[in-house]
Amino acid sequence: MLTDDGVPIEARYEPSPTPGAEPSGTLALVLGHGFTGSLERPALRRVASAFRQRTAVITFSFRGHGRSGGRSTVGDREVLDLAAAVAWARRLGHRRVATVGFSMGGSVVIRQAALYGTGHGENEEIRPMQDVHNGGRTGRSQRRTAPAPGDAPDTASGPALDAVPGPAPGSGPDAGPGPASGPAPGDAPGAAPRPALDAASGPASNTASDTTPGGPPPGPAPDAAPGPAPDAAPDAVIAVSAPARWYYRGTAPMRRVHWAVTRPAGRLVSRYGLRTRIDPRGWGVDPLPPVAAAPLIAPTPLLIVHGDRDPYFPLDHPRMLASAADPSSTELWIEPGFGHAETAASPALLTRIADWAAAHT
Repeated sequence: MLTDDGVPIEARYEPSPTPGAEPSGTLALVLGHGFTGSLERPALRRVASAFRQRTAVITFSFRGHGRSGGRSTVGDREVLDLAAAVAWARRLGHRRVATVGFSMGGSVVIRQAALYGTGHGENEEIRPMQDVHNGGRTGRSQRRTAPAPGDAPDTASGPALDAVPGPAPGSGPDAGPGPASGPAPGDAPGAAPRPALDAASGPASNTASDTTPGGPPPGPAPDAAPGPAPDAAPDAVIAVSAPARWYYRGTAPMRRVHWAVTRPAGRLVSRYGLRTRIDPRGWGVDPLPPVAAAPLIAPTPLLIVHGDRDPYFPLDHPRMLASAADPSSTELWIEPGFGHAETAASPALLTRIADWAAAHT
């Protein structure tokens, strides 16, 4: 796939397991992983396999992760990656598409639905997506997002983001070093009625200096039309373990993540230890935060899922999101015993999420 700002994204499509099912009558779930994840990481493959038992699935690696190009902007321009995946599902024939994001991916699915959906109208919070092609932020916030009471003050430079959940360096089963390219053994389903499709656009560069911005320069391809693609709006949105606001450092795992994102040594660890390439330029202007994007999603159905054992984001994050969103189209699940994101999601929870998506599209 190629994003609107010219970044190649590796992606995989796995069709419905129902023999003879046509895409037009089948729900497609588009999955967005957490920070340091990728298409090939075991946790995302486990989630995709669970969803794949029920419907079609698209997985991909956000920019700066896996074999995708560019550098991670930690939840900002990743909305363009998700939009490209949703548009691909539409081109494959799917009339029903739901996005499911975990941790950083949870913030992305909320923001992408607000920016590309039909609910925001002419709301002034939305900066025209044409600005994104010229290197602008995805959504407007002309100031730093003020930390909530009790948050640690922001003293580091760069994008000290709340939307960088996922395993902190050296923690979590999915955070360890792994292959940056090539298929995982046994990844392709053996009994699929049709083979999975890969849409990788070539390997990402691993030779650029950490202090030199990587990936293609901002701006559309010469024949690219400005503005969001009309087929990139999801029909339902599921955010799992998502942050509500930027700059949260209230937990030890998030303080480690901030170090990995904002410090040169942390970015080197992320690059060579976690196979995650982070844009060192940071944010000049804050992107639209998830809590400001949530009310703009309606009437698209929104499901917010969070665990009461989440070590990254406490329960005020999902409650803030749910309070900000339209109550007529939003559900909040607080899951007892659930930890964080795709690494902790149980098969039973994934089944319930897939059933909710099918019932709301």
